[in-house]
Order: sequence, then structure tokens, then C-alpha cells
Amino acid sequence: MTIRLSLIIPAYNEAQRLPGTLRQVHAYLAAQSYASEIVVVDDGSTDATALAAQTTMEELGAGPVGFACVRLERNRGKGAAVRQGMLHEARGAYRFFYDADGATPIEEIEGAMALFESGAEIVIGSRALAASRVEVHQAWYREHMGQVNNVFLRLLGLTPYKDTQCGFKGFSARAVEIVFPRQTIEGFAFDVELLYIAWLHGLRIEELPVTWRNSPRSTLNPVSDSLAMIWESWTVRFKAFLGSYR
Repeated sequence: MTIRLSLIIPAYNEAQRLPGTLRQVHAYLAAQSYASEIVVVDDGSTDATALAAQTTMEELGAGPVGFACVRLERNRGKGAAVRQGMLHEARGAYRFFYDADGATPIEEIEGAMALFESGAEIVIGSRALAASRVEVHQAWYREHMGQVNNVFLRLLGLTPYKDTQCGFKGFSARAVEIVFPRQTIEGFAFDVELLYIAWLHGLRIEELPVTWRNSPRSTLNPVSDSLAMIWESWTVRFKAFLGSYR
């Protein structure tokens, strides 16, 4: 059976939020006419994330949506979990990574698939486009830091996009094979690195305005995580200077 769509969900200590997200995405995918799969990548969680994923999918029962749950032996970062799922586990012609909190409604897949059908090789969800709808905002200081980080990325010449961090991005199988083997960043700037590599290799990237609802239970630290983002972005710029992504 040919898998048309793979949904990769990176998860770290998401035993509480993940089951609800799995139920939502499974219901959506099961109603589609094409074959699909859900791949959960547990990034070395210290809670029962993997068990919660397995139990939820068993409750939903065997059906038209394939399922796999893989676990990294230690916590390595979201970038590592996404790469594992995209490059080594997924089989779909189109492969999306999707945050465990389900902040972007799964129905946004429809707009992304339309862009793929019109020739896109990568589709990135954006909360910063005029047609986007942010229904539940982050705390003001987190939004402000995100804007500052984006200006920094533009000054480094790493991205033309206003939102590189939305956890909803889709890649064709061909784009996965070009971009992910060259990925080196496993932390917060992995999205930036992926998009830079894709641009360097001439892949067609399309932005998609999305609906987005912030999860109040986010574990991100606005100070330390922003500093990590800045450092990793400098690393991408340095590697680009060395020609590491060719």
C-alpha cells in the first residue's frame, strides 16, 4: 500500500497532552480517502509518553491509519526527534511534523496538500501572514522575543520568512531526502537550518496561513530557549559560510 501522508509527532514528556492530539488527528486522517500513518517519536521522555501513545492508539483500534511509536534512548532535542521520524520512520509521499499540543488544527493539512499539488516541495505554516488566525496568543513577552529572534535571523541572512518556528511543516519525500541528511542542529534552530538548506538547494517553499492556538502548558523558557536559539542560529550561519550544506 502506498502511503500518501505521514504525520510525525515529536514528543517530550507529553503523556498528558498527547492522547487528545492523537484522537483528533486520527479522526481526521481516518476520514480521508488516501492512506496515511502517524509516527510518534518519543524524545527520551522521563514520563509515560510512549505508553500513553501506544495505549491511545490501541483504544482507537485497528483501522485505515497506520501507527508507529519509536523512542530515542535519551533526550536529544526536537530537531533530532523530527529527523528520526521524517528520514528513518516515515514512508509517505508527503511528510508533516506536527506539535504534540495540536496548536495548529489538523484540518490545515488540506491547504498544505493543495500547495503540494500546485508544485510546492515544502509547505510551512505561518502565524504571521495577513490571513493567519491566532486564536489564543502566547504571553506578550514570548511573542516579543519571537519577533526579536526573527529580526536576528533576517539580519544573519538565514530566512526571508516572518515565522520559522510554527510546529506545522510539510515536506515531499524528495525534499526530505535532500534536506534532512544535511541537518546538524537538534535544538530550537533546527527549523531555520532546514529552511536554509532547502533554499540553498533550490526547493520550492510555500508559506501557508494557519489558525493557531497557544497551549498554556508550554514548557519553553523564554530566556534560556531564546539564547539557545541565537547561539544555534550563529552556528548555522558559520556552517553556511564553510559550505557545509552543499
